[in-house]
Amino acid sequence: MSLIVSVAFLVLALSIVLGAIKIVPQGREYTVERFGRYTRTLKPGISFLTPFVEGVGRRINMMEQVLDVPRQEVITKDNVMVQVDAIVFIQVMDAAQAAYRVTNLDYAITQLTMTNLRTVVGNLELDEVLSQRDQINTRLLDVIDQATSPWGVKVARIEIKDLQPPPDITNAMARQMKAERERRAVITEADGEKQAAIARAEGSKQSAILEAEGRKEAAFRDAEARERSAQAEAKATEVVSEAIAKGDVNAVNYFIAQKYVEAFGKLAESPQQRTVIVPADLASLVGSIAGVGELVKAASDEAPRIAKKS
Repeated sequence: MSLIVSVAFLVLALSIVLGAIKIVPQGREYTVERFGRYTRTLKPGISFLTPFVEGVGRRINMMEQVLDVPRQEVITKDNVMVQVDAIVFIQVMDAAQAAYRVTNLDYAITQLTMTNLRTVVGNLELDEVLSQRDQINTRLLDVIDQATSPWGVKVARIEIKDLQPPPDITNAMARQMKAERERRAVITEADGEKQAAIARAEGSKQSAILEAEGRKEAAFRDAEARERSAQAEAKATEVVSEAIAKGDVNAVNYFIAQKYVEAFGKLAESPQQRTVIVPADLASLVGSIAGVGELVKAASDEAPRIAKKS
């Protein structure tokens, strides 16, 4: 009988000792209650409690957690029903407040997020909701973080996972996007054609300018040639006139013969002229040519005398 009592006493003592020793794992914190009242918080590691007086109240997860906000329907400012869901990243900073300030921490944060999500999205139009997710996340984060601060919780970030407008709105947006892309394609094509037309016009303009400059240069050269020819002819006429003034008949014969030969040559070169008409007064032409010969001879005899004088 005494052996049974001793064994029972030993088991009781062992259970009391083991109950007084508490090992808290990393990432967790335990609250300690004395007769049901919170007294302190146990940090990760080994701790000792007073048997029959103190006990572990709540086991709190101190690591960052992810809460899934269920999908819900929200009416936007322009009366469009959209389905939206989100995720919330939280971390408990004070174990005692998280344990004793709110009954169900995860449920409370989820419901708080859903309520504020309806409020924020309801104040925006559909286009703003679809294009301003970052602004929505920021506004939700500010509101939820302030609301959960008394619970000893830090809200790290809130992200909207999905936004789904009604099917008819989605189809209308797809058609609108297609029309917008087609409009941009038409504008781009028209702009390309415009640039090509401008380039062609510019090329034609440069070509016309160069062609006009070429004609101008050719006309200038032609006019210059005619001017020099006229000057030469005027000089020859002047020389002949001086010779006539001195009484030299051969000079007159030379001038008449030159014009006569030129006219006869043009008549012979005409493609429409099949019959060459010989002038009736051929003897005068021969005389003129003979006069030219005498004029050349006289010039040849005069050249040595001029050379001696010089």
